[in-house]
Amino acid sequence: MISLNWVKDYVDLENENLQELAVKVTKAGVNIEKVVTNHIDHLVIGEVLECVDHPDSDHLHICKVNVGEKVVQIVCGASNVRAGIKVIVALPGAILPGDFEIKAGKIRGEESNGMICALFELGVEEKTEENYARGIEELDTDLEPGTDANLILGTDDTLYELDVHKHRNNDCYYHIGFAYEIACILNKKVHLPEAGYKEMKENIKDYMHIQVDTDACPYYTAKMVKDVEIKESPEFIKKRLIAAGMRPINNVVDISNYVMLEYGQPLHFFDKDKLGDQILVRDALENEEIVTLDGVKRNLKNSDIVITDTKKPVCVAGVMGGENTEVDENTKTILIESAIFDAVHIRYTAARLDLRSEASIRYGKGLSYEYTDAALDRACYLLEKYAGAKVLSGTLKHDKVDKTDKIVTFKTSEVNTLLGITLTDDDVKTELERLDFPYEFKKNEFIVTIPKRRLDIDPNVNDIAEEIGRLYGYHNLVSTLPVVPTRRGVYVGDVKIRKEISKRLRVLGLNETKTYTLTSPEMAKTFRYEEKEQITLPNPMSIDKSVVRTSLIPSLINVYDYNKARNVKDILLYEIAKTYDKNYQEESKVALLIKGAYLTNTWGNINVPADFYTLKGIIENLLDYLGFKNRYTFKKAILPELHPGMSAKILLDREEIGVIGRVHPSTKKDEIYVAELSMTKLYERQVKPLKFKEASKFPGMVKDVAFIIPEDVESEVIKNQIKKSGGRLLESCEVFDIYPQIEEGKKSLAFKLSFQDPTRTLEDKEVLEVFHKIIDQVEKNCNAKVRDK
Repeated sequence: MISLNWVKDYVDLENENLQELAVKVTKAGVNIEKVVTNHIDHLVIGEVLECVDHPDSDHLHICKVNVGEKVVQIVCGASNVRAGIKVIVALPGAILPGDFEIKAGKIRGEESNGMICALFELGVEEKTEENYARGIEELDTDLEPGTDANLILGTDDTLYELDVHKHRNNDCYYHIGFAYEIACILNKKVHLPEAGYKEMKENIKDYMHIQVDTDACPYYTAKMVKDVEIKESPEFIKKRLIAAGMRPINNVVDISNYVMLEYGQPLHFFDKDKLGDQILVRDALENEEIVTLDGVKRNLKNSDIVITDTKKPVCVAGVMGGENTEVDENTKTILIESAIFDAVHIRYTAARLDLRSEASIRYGKGLSYEYTDAALDRACYLLEKYAGAKVLSGTLKHDKVDKTDKIVTFKTSEVNTLLGITLTDDDVKTELERLDFPYEFKKNEFIVTIPKRRLDIDPNVNDIAEEIGRLYGYHNLVSTLPVVPTRRGVYVGDVKIRKEISKRLRVLGLNETKTYTLTSPEMAKTFRYEEKEQITLPNPMSIDKSVVRTSLIPSLINVYDYNKARNVKDILLYEIAKTYDKNYQEESKVALLIKGAYLTNTWGNINVPADFYTLKGIIENLLDYLGFKNRYTFKKAILPELHPGMSAKILLDREEIGVIGRVHPSTKKDEIYVAELSMTKLYERQVKPLKFKEASKFPGMVKDVAFIIPEDVESEVIKNQIKKSGGRLLESCEVFDIYPQIEEGKKSLAFKLSFQDPTRTLEDKEVLEVFHKIIDQVEKNCNAKVRDK
């Protein structure tokens, strides 16, 4: 993750639309996979001016809250709310995690214009019993009421999730490198962070000596600081580490990680007093042992690189430090290591020891020695400023790096030939300046020096042309191919949702099959519930492969026939494939077929039959898994080749996305159940993030109730009314029995109702009160009556 608030330290992004910037960066060749923002609108700091008890409640309070421009009344149930504290207020219009919109209204007859929030309600903390009991967040801040609360919460940041091409190397895996990328796109300059510090008269060389006895460590530098104070990191460092997916630990460890994310250069901090006065970098001995920072004893091979105190290993170079020199709360003197190790060795060691870390990933991609030095100075600056460290003068250094500049000489005409466009010399100069590539222009030739930070660029005109081309804009390249009508391509996310669906269906016990896109005319005529026009090939290789299918169900029926002929009794199948209509409109679909037993016990007896409700349950499980819970319904329908009493359309957000039903006996006498969903329509829908809640520690209650209702009333209608009437105490509602024709034109539906409160044990009285309310509302609104026996 790249934090844009962090990048703003190095390049001016004022007045830039960060969503549009993501598009520009992607067009320039660095793919922004996702733009993440946790900002909550209408969230402000408030000050509670007055707090009195609600006249109609034993736990609610009526608060007068100053939210900046006005004072509003808010009803709050938190036990710790009181006058004089500053709080976080979600005003009407705010949408909290879980798509919970705050609206003005009345609570037990009293007006309430917002919500005073706890951190777990804002998604900043998990909803644990401890956090729930703590109540609303009390702010210790000098900020005025009405100030944007996102500033305090750290939710004012925008993050880019990158999908960096493997050939792009390491320069976009850290914030300064990404700042250079943004700067060249916006034609701005990068300003590097402050790294100045004051050195003591004492010199590191009086306390420490290094020796490198391996070719796999071409560059090793170290500095020493003393009088370090281990404490909590400043807020800005903690927030930035959290945004990048790292857990803050203390100021010293956090500074090490901070500099790595800033410069892309991993650092290692040794406790100098535990380390001694010598460092030897060498290849590990075969079966040499070290206990790493995670407390695991590891056996090394001679292909690994180790840092030693000349007697024993103290660090697996580039992968993980040793427990014997770990910085702890008693550490006062630190040796800072900033080095370059052979990338191949690091990748091999990290994979073999199963220790892929942020550091090993960066070492494995290669590092620039200029940033190795800069990161060392930056760490000293931060330790001096935020840990009270005193920096000793001098630097220990082992240097075998080839510092020869990578220089490319070329003419503009060579770039034009490679890109197929016409650029002038001035155009090339502009692009090189945007890239911040130093150059000279002599005798109609460019002499370009490639910056050390761009390890991915080789000294040839091809790589320079590629850099110029991506900034010039691939969309500006003139195509030499014939202009032909094109159609919309497959969605980028189609592959992702296909994998998710396939994985889930396999978990649910179905087997994937692959069939031909081309079918016979007879098969193509069946299951045409969408009535799409089909493509018939003018010169097919055979008649049974002459029509492009618009549904996958006929193909699955074919596979069923194949398995049945081989005495396979229990058949559970699915297929994911593309279909096409006469206008070559492409649609991805997933089709399912079940027959026989869905689940059997050890003795082969059927436990769960493969019937309509089993298939419906599979579809519901799949849609819930994809994040569409409570957004889909099943609507009874008469569909071609499906049993009229056992078929339905599947609706998502009230739009048809598929069908489900039993194959009509006139088509197949066997009891076969099929379903088909449009995967394309699923992808087009915005998916709400999955929410997880802690299992309740308190027992719940279960009540069963059966209603007699008209035959034409769907169970979903009753279920929705039950949920609406049940309120927060009703945890779930499930149909467990159906009895048709209990009376003329009537059927019986039985429901299992589960009641639970995550904070306490429920009492019979309050559950019965809700239970009777449900019965009354269902009888009143759904033309139903409770079944007595």
